[in-house]
Amino acid sequence: MAKTHGTRRKSRYKLKKTVREKGLSPISRAIQEFEQGAMVNIDLDPGIQNGMPHPKFQGKTGKVIDQRGRAYIIAVLDGDMMKEVIVLPEHLTPQK
Repeated sequence: MAKTHGTRRKSRYKLKKTVREKGLSPISRAIQEFEQGAMVNIDLDPGIQNGMPHPKFQGKTGKVIDQRGRAYIIAVLDGDMMKEVIVLPEHLTPQK
């Protein structure tokens, strides 16, 4: 069988909910709003596939640049380059 090279490969444990997280996500995560310039953490919710960035951005911190519809454009440092990632608010948490 041919090997797949999809975006979710090699992410069995990264994109898995813990026992206490299983089930539906709270609606408060979907309706949260962020200001431009706010620092946010990318925390992927495996129960919602829409608007999920690539798994390599799991746990990264970035700055909100702009809003595109319901999604946010986040500037994230990836190695030495700044990347712009489009993420829905379900996959974001505010940095404390």
